Amino acid sequence: MKVVVCVKEVPEASARTRIDPGTKRLDRGGAAALNPFDAHAIEEALRLVAAAGDGEVVALMMAPEGAADSLRKALAMGADRAVHVADDALAGSDLVATARVLAKAVEREEADVVVLGQQGSDSDGAVLWSALADLLRLPVVSQAASLELADGKVTVKRQTEYGYDVIESPLPCVVAVSDAINEPRYPSLKGIMGAKKKPYESLAASDLGLAAEEVGEAGSRTVVRSLSEPPARGDAVRIEDGDGDAAEQVLAFLVERKLL
Repeated sequence: MKVVVCVKEVPEASARTRIDPGTKRLDRGGAAALNPFDAHAIEEALRLVAAAGDGEVVALMMAPEGAADSLRKALAMGADRAVHVADDALAGSDLVATARVLAKAVEREEADVVVLGQQGSDSDGAVLWSALADLLRLPVVSQAASLELADGKVTVKRQTEYGYDVIESPLPCVVAVSDAINEPRYPSLKGIMGAKKKPYESLAASDLGLAAEEVGEAGSRTVVRSLSEPPARGDAVRIEDGDGDAAEQVLAFLVERKLL
């Protein structure tokens, strides 16, 4: 049993995010961490392999070289090896170009199951798993609240707006798990130290047989043409917490309008 988990590095929850006006992309220069949704995917992959009795969990990430620490967290949690697609040519890849890169990397692994977190906390797109499955021509199930493997197929309890669907899929397949599926384990000290010795493969776009025009901005289907501040809402007042006095400003605003 081989399970590939696609993971992503995102800005830390406490980090202040901004869009770079020059590139019109999210500025990723601040503190970063493993996408919280992907921790659930790693945990579920580990449980699948444990239930099968034998197998391998491969953590796959497409990100700059500086994202290695986030990928090593997956190894510290228990993944057997890591594949890091890092190439300057990938900068600016949209969802389509990203899915193209991940699909090529997944094809090399010949996985039985490909697991992803439901979405990235930095974009909340929740569609990458669908694009990946389309390129791989594999069945896909999303919003998985439980996942079981038996008799060469997976049974997924899928969370919906009105309850749950129970879906069966043959292998291989793609599954996107929700954050309700499990409680991710914390990496132990032994796991953290052991992660440094586990296989860690770095790949460029060319290693996957991808040409420059297939990745990055050239291989993307979407273009951000402009950025602007949201339109003003009447007499709304914007409060900046530059000196730590935001609370006092809010209080003064409410008192002035006799709301307190």
